[in-house]
Amino acid sequence: MNTKRDPAQRIQTLRKEINYHNRQYYVFDEPKIADAAYDRLLRELQQLESEYPQLITPDSPTQRVGEKPLEGFNEVVHRLPMLSLDNAFDEAEMGEFERRIRDRLKLDGDEAIRYLAEPKLDGLAVNLRYEQGKLVQAATRGDGSRGEDLTSNVRTIKAIPLSLQGDDWPGILEGRGEVFMPHAGFEALNRRARKTGEKGFVNPRNAAAGSLRQLDPRLTAKRPLSFYAYGLGEVVPAPIAEQQSASIRRLQQWGLPISPLHDVVNGVDGCIDYFQRIVQQRDELAYDIDGVVFKVDELELQQQLGFVSRAPRWAIAYKFPAQEETTQVEAIEFQVGRTGAITPVARLAPVFVG
Repeated sequence: MNTKRDPAQRIQTLRKEINYHNRQYYVFDEPKIADAAYDRLLRELQQLESEYPQLITPDSPTQRVGEKPLEGFNEVVHRLPMLSLDNAFDEAEMGEFERRIRDRLKLDGDEAIRYLAEPKLDGLAVNLRYEQGKLVQAATRGDGSRGEDLTSNVRTIKAIPLSLQGDDWPGILEGRGEVFMPHAGFEALNRRARKTGEKGFVNPRNAAAGSLRQLDPRLTAKRPLSFYAYGLGEVVPAPIAEQQSASIRRLQQWGLPISPLHDVVNGVDGCIDYFQRIVQQRDELAYDIDGVVFKVDELELQQQLGFVSRAPRWAIAYKFPAQEETTQVEAIEFQVGRTGAITPVARLAPVFVG
């Protein structure tokens, strides 16, 4: 194709192709081309935009990384609070959670409650605001009412679309989810740090949070961050669906990745079965999780249940038991107290407990 004769059309075609392949890779985990072929498309687009800078748009795949470091992060007031979740730590507490829901909704014993179930990612919660299909703001949860504006940094995460796919999205759409760092990326990041004599990160969650809060977006762009959406903030016009599960599937259709392990289960028994399945898979996952989240699937029931304090009545995080690790006794010392009593003290080899 003669790009000199019609650069605008070629640029538009390249952007469409690159966005398609980003979606296949990050949203559906089904890449359609090799990395080298993808890189060639991106380089061609970069070359054309350098020749025709008047054709550059803010949502172009080449415009994820800004040129200047930030002086600080501005405060963002969430239009709808980003609430935390109550926790359950055993099956009895899960049963109590369902009992409270049934009592409040006045349900008899034969009516099963459907829950959306998904792993609880161990990362940093963010709110993505799209207006007319364009990403205009990204903010942390903060205290639930106010967070930090990290838009410039979030734009560098390739899993997050700068423009929504399709054309049936609402004029205002806030998608909420977790920024995290997969194990492979975390290990590679720490290997690079060791080679240069820098201090590595303790765990992937700290690495994700530290990477996202860099004042220089160019540094964030070098960090292997990813993202899964799990819910909604402000939506105008609303609603986009009648169930929580349908809502996140709409987000996926518009280009936001969601957990492939999400499921809809029936009643507390279904919740416990799902939890046990995830426990069995936990060590095989490519990222850290610290539990499972269950949400009443019907949005109308969520509205009826409402909120208490800073948490919804219709959702709960079933947390994993505390992790146990084996260590070694390196030495035993004997300490003498003021009364002359001798106390043995074991010196243990340090281990990391996530």
